[in-house]
Amino acid sequence: MSKQRIQLSDHFTYPRLLRFVLPCIGTMLFTSIYGIVDGLCVSNFVGKTAFAAVNLIMPLPMLLGTIGFMLGTGGSAIVGITLGEGDQKKADRYFTLFLLAALVSVSVLAVLGIVFLRPIAVLLGAKGELLDYAVRYGRILMVSLPTFALQNMFQSFFVTAEKPHLGFWFTVGAGCTNMVLDVLMVGVWGWGVEGAAIATFISQLVGGVLPVFYFIDRSNTSRLHLCQTKVYGGVLRDACINGSSELMTNLSMSLVNILYNFQLLRLAGENGVAAYGVIMYAAFLFVAVFVGYAVGSAPIVSFHYGARNHAEVHNLYRKSLRLIAVVAVTLTLASMFIIPCVARVFVGYDAELLALTSRAFRLYALSFLIMGFNVYASSFFTALGDGVTSALISFLRTLAFQVIAILLLPMLLGIDGIWLAVTAAELAALAVSAAMLLTKDKVFHYRKV
Repeated sequence: MSKQRIQLSDHFTYPRLLRFVLPCIGTMLFTSIYGIVDGLCVSNFVGKTAFAAVNLIMPLPMLLGTIGFMLGTGGSAIVGITLGEGDQKKADRYFTLFLLAALVSVSVLAVLGIVFLRPIAVLLGAKGELLDYAVRYGRILMVSLPTFALQNMFQSFFVTAEKPHLGFWFTVGAGCTNMVLDVLMVGVWGWGVEGAAIATFISQLVGGVLPVFYFIDRSNTSRLHLCQTKVYGGVLRDACINGSSELMTNLSMSLVNILYNFQLLRLAGENGVAAYGVIMYAAFLFVAVFVGYAVGSAPIVSFHYGARNHAEVHNLYRKSLRLIAVVAVTLTLASMFIIPCVARVFVGYDAELLALTSRAFRLYALSFLIMGFNVYASSFFTALGDGVTSALISFLRTLAFQVIAILLLPMLLGIDGIWLAVTAAELAALAVSAAMLLTKDKVFHYRKV
């Protein structure tokens, strides 16, 4: 039984659930790892000014590429519910529509990003050498935005297509491409920040373009295939609303990162921005576990909710909360041992920056105890088709509460207040998530069989 193919329609025990979501967690972890290699090469081969510039401008392409996250998560929930209702042809048409809509919209944003990149970098506080590095790196990432959006969408749709392992291997291929090219272009050939950006672009071609050929091939066993479609305005609108939480999460992360960098430039200068960059790269590893589980389990919830199998939705909800609690404690404890090693690898060449980074990361890591529950709650409501509640949790968690904390806590605690801001925001959001999970059960019936 353990070697049989797992389907969305199955009953999920703990082993079966973990087997299904592990490829998606692996995908997120591997994405984080090759992002870390990107930062490592820039920091160690080009220098901390270039590293600070990369982290200063990175929120902009992330901000413009959020449409891919929105249509990927919101669209996969709609496609999953449609599959649960038994309409295969309609699911394929919706899938194709969402991919085309993301490709067109992100391409337009990429052009605008290239045009306004330099003035935006100046607005973010870049000047002199920092500005030069930021613009050189950012222009290439703007060109790669469409492939970036497709890569993010396929992470969700491979799970809905019952091919999470294949999604993982595409990510491994993209990651290996990026890491090898980073070492060659930045470390060996000395192409600087441009080399890092080109390596990222080529890796996104692997992760964002090659899967298109797989989904075109109708001879494979995928639950989803690309086909002729038309504009379903209402469905596209529903996907945007349903995925608005993920849109809000990524928009907020980008805006909050900009605010973090602004405050850190003011309080600690270039070292503060570089330290925050190290924290973000390393934190991706821990956050990836929570996000991977949420993305991997969401299509199962969507399918069973679409099939009106409330007993299985209850089963998934109960098991997920227990798993997240165990993982949250484990990751928080593990982070305390991993932090010094990660900081030393990134900025061991600068003693002052190393000390700042190590203390900052220890304070930031307290948030790992809480954030998994908020990530899952938002994803769970997206899977149920309740994008409004999901967006509310994401908006408060990733934007409203964090902005308040970033602005107020430094007044009370100095620079330590910045590192504790995310924990304070997650704690406030946990109260909202708990309230929503309790009250929305009257609509979706997931807490009781």
